[in-house]
Amino acid sequence: MSVVAVIVATPLIGAAVLALVPGHRLGARLNIGFSAVTLLASLVLFGLEPSSGALFVVDAFNIYLIALTAFVGLTTSVFSAGYIAHEIAVGKLDERKLRFYHAMYQAFMFTMLLALSANNLGVMWVAVEGATLTTVLMVSLYRTAASIEAAWKYFILCGVGIALALFGTILMYMAAQPVMGPGMAAMTWTELMGHVAKISPAILNLAFVFLLIGYGTKVGLAPLHAWLPDAHAEGPTPISAVLSGLLLNVALYAVLRFKMLLAANGQAIAPGPLMIAMGLASLLLAGLMLYRRRDVKRFFAYSSIEHMGIITFAFGMGGPLANFAGLLHMAMHSLTKSAIFYAVGHAVQVTGTQRIERISGLTVSHPALGWGLLAGVVAIAGLPPFGVFMSEFLLVTSTFARQPLLALPLVVGILVAFGALVLRVQQLCFGAPGMVEGSGVPVAEVPLQGTLVPLYAHLALVLVAGVWLPGPLVAWFQAVAALLG
Repeated sequence: MSVVAVIVATPLIGAAVLALVPGHRLGARLNIGFSAVTLLASLVLFGLEPSSGALFVVDAFNIYLIALTAFVGLTTSVFSAGYIAHEIAVGKLDERKLRFYHAMYQAFMFTMLLALSANNLGVMWVAVEGATLTTVLMVSLYRTAASIEAAWKYFILCGVGIALALFGTILMYMAAQPVMGPGMAAMTWTELMGHVAKISPAILNLAFVFLLIGYGTKVGLAPLHAWLPDAHAEGPTPISAVLSGLLLNVALYAVLRFKMLLAANGQAIAPGPLMIAMGLASLLLAGLMLYRRRDVKRFFAYSSIEHMGIITFAFGMGGPLANFAGLLHMAMHSLTKSAIFYAVGHAVQVTGTQRIERISGLTVSHPALGWGLLAGVVAIAGLPPFGVFMSEFLLVTSTFARQPLLALPLVVGILVAFGALVLRVQQLCFGAPGMVEGSGVPVAEVPLQGTLVPLYAHLALVLVAGVWLPGPLVAWFQAVAALLG
């Protein structure tokens, strides 16, 4: 538990320190340093026996999500350093806002890691709410009318969602009280799992409906998704990377923890049909909406909604293979989508625009960036040999074997989104480069600021996962799939 305390405390200390550090260069270096320490501490967990205490829980389910969150947090902080330096150079941000930005970045990492490791329903709820507040502040960082509107939309919609999740949490506590008595035990995951079979299924069912809708808002599931495209389009691109790559996973993690409780109560409703319905609705809606997006960041935000729909559908189907596919897809989507946003962030900076029709020829003007973006889009589209293909293939085959009628809308949704991705990537990566928006300077003459190492590191991991999964990782996913029911 001391290791978990270090993992959670490091970004909290980092937020306090960075709030006092002047200068964006020192702040960016310290931001990377604190993120690196968090990742190193999270890797220590793999050499320890999973254990739980009154405050924290570490088991097969959350250990890999903690490590994934710390890793993407580090790579995004590296990307952020160059991205923010460019924003200062062109006058979009000033030094005063950067102290706040770096402090909020570490505070955001703290809230997500706390939500993943908390052994208490209430603490997890507070942590998810804290993640909302920190990201709202970062989405509005540019202080434009559009960014403030997007931040308010995000705050209001997710505030309603988190309020519903709070009501569901209270209902869960009320259901547990007659069996476990008042006090902290009735709010503790490890204690609840041992007594949930005796809890009233009627209240348990009602609680899960509120929790699914509440936390589902944070996941970005249709029809509760409206905040997500605006937040991505108007906030800094590093925040888009961690929103898509991390926060959506954390919210889904909360839903799955409660799903485990229902699975352990033989008389409770099966949560699968509700999750399947919301997952398919998200997949189909997002796939169709991709064709009408003209903002590149908004376009990939809808792609995130699509993939969270696929993941939710997988866990709704349940069973060893579908759960395995869902777990693998969570990891692959996090790595791939954050890599795409790294590439998109650089592309927007060198072209001076987020309009898709004004971005072209990146493989000609900036070959390393353009081919990296192309590889990311090929990966997220589900083409081999990348890991997303592996997870989608497992899910589709599992669904055909068990519920052929459900496999049809699943495959249709994936193919509809695939068509939109292929259509847009041709525009972005090929053709003749244009001029920088608002100037007569050719895009090819604008140097790329920052490093592409985070982009290619993520793509390399996704490629390896599509070709070969280590035996221990497979055994690990199988164990978690069994826990999820």
